[in-house]
Amino acid sequence: MNKFLYNHRDRFRGIALLEGISYILLLFVAMPLKYIWQMPAAVRAVGMAHGVLFVVYVLALLLAATERKWSLVKSVKLFLASLIPFGAFVADKWIMQEENK
Repeated sequence: MNKFLYNHRDRFRGIALLEGISYILLLFVAMPLKYIWQMPAAVRAVGMAHGVLFVVYVLALLLAATERKWSLVKSVKLFLASLIPFGAFVADKWIMQEENK
């Protein structure tokens, strides 16, 4: 069976990477298309996908934090990482380094 389905932490990591990619696409592809080339449809599509992924990210974070008994500080850091471009990728690396100690 796929490792992605085994636990909330791995599911959270997968969702975090998708959310991070959608955020990068929104900021560096869709927004320039809207404001430089007057193509707002890209922001509507990518923005909606990112919004849904962000909500799923928060829910997955809550499930993973509960399952792994992460501290409130760690959970807040992971939430804040989702607000920063490329933050999801840094957070993923941080989770793996900390949990492999």
